[in-house]
Amino acid sequence: MTARVLVVDDIIANVKLLEARLSAEYFEVLTALSGKEALDVLAAERVDVVLLDVMMPGMDGFEVCRRIKGATKTMHIPVIMVTALDQPSDKVQGLEVGADDFLTKPVDDIALMTRVKNLARLKTLNDEMIARVATGAEIGVLPNAVAEWAQAETPGRILLVEDQARAANRIVAALGETHGVDVEPEMPAALLRLAETPYDVLIVSLGLSGADGLRLCSQVRSLERTRHLPIIVLVQPGDEARLLRALDMGVNDYAARPIERHELIARTRTQVRRKRYSDYLRDRLDESIELAITDALTGLHNRRYMQRHLDTLVERAKKAGQPLSVLLADIDHFKSINDTFGHGAGDNVLREFAARFRRNIRAIDLACRLGGEEFVIVMPDSDIEMAGQVGERVRACIAAEPFRANAETCLHVTTSVGIATLGGEDDSAEDLMKRADGALYAAKRGGRNRVVADAA
Repeated sequence: MTARVLVVDDIIANVKLLEARLSAEYFEVLTALSGKEALDVLAAERVDVVLLDVMMPGMDGFEVCRRIKGATKTMHIPVIMVTALDQPSDKVQGLEVGADDFLTKPVDDIALMTRVKNLARLKTLNDEMIARVATGAEIGVLPNAVAEWAQAETPGRILLVEDQARAANRIVAALGETHGVDVEPEMPAALLRLAETPYDVLIVSLGLSGADGLRLCSQVRSLERTRHLPIIVLVQPGDEARLLRALDMGVNDYAARPIERHELIARTRTQVRRKRYSDYLRDRLDESIELAITDALTGLHNRRYMQRHLDTLVERAKKAGQPLSVLLADIDHFKSINDTFGHGAGDNVLREFAARFRRNIRAIDLACRLGGEEFVIVMPDSDIEMAGQVGERVRACIAAEPFRANAETCLHVTTSVGIATLGGEDDSAEDLMKRADGALYAAKRGGRNRVVADAA
């Protein structure tokens, strides 16, 4: 895969070495010789992964990482810290400031490429969600994004797949102070739990005695419900081959045995944080999709959705030889409501009209606001007679009770309704809507508050 990698190190020889290795794998490489220069590059350029040396004069790698993760524009960029330090406290410090992974000097080529590819892949997924959610080219416009990313201390729900009781107990003791931890020694039972419970992180031992932990990771990644669930694997020292396979299939992080308590806590916190941020983006994306197909005032589907869906329903009806009808309704004298009582009153009438409109359709029918005071019901498997019955029911429901325009005013509101049904093989959704529109205008010319049918 292609990605832009920023290499940050104050020693030029180290920079050139990493640049050559990454370029050989077709990564685009940017370089910086200090923390300040790195932050300047990140402010000006698109970067997918940062390879950051820890020991630098002036601003060290920990401070650079803290600033990267603390800024809305760069907080989602993965940071791999490259260090000669081998103390657990150094890793914990890096994880505390937001580092996504560590590489120890001298850097192994396979480990380097696997980690860069894995983190670049994750960033690509987040970038796509951010691009869809954001209203412009500026990624940093997401409201509350930093707050969502920073929810590290919010308790998560963890599933631990471990069949060694003593090891499981130590992990539960470490993580249980902050998170809820469920332990499952059997893979089939673990899959059932994942199907039934919304976990925040899955921790899998790759040393299960009677099963292959990698197979569980693969299954979790292939299922729709768990595809985005963060996975941490527990590995034995020297088991690099299985670890690299795990990272290649999309495992998010790992901890080597013997498990260092504070490191595991920090890594788990990072994954919970990442999960919360990804969930936040997906929720915003769902909201944007909902807004794209829904009329904000009435809650009905909008014209765009109706037009696309009607095309599909027309083709389906013609292939199946089934009837399909459309009802087009218009609020009588709606302009006078706005002119007399104001647009706020008009909006109240529209909302109540939509609520009554919705109450008179079947589950398979599609109710939409076409625009202004015009509304549509698309009725699959409905002939002109059934559509006429629905039209009369809608008309009567609208006229039956007054509408409250505001706190002081109730209005008598009526609607004119035109209906049309699908004709021959050459009939289109556009033809159907034109006939319903003609029937609607016939109802208005005939005195309003009535239903007129065009059977084609």
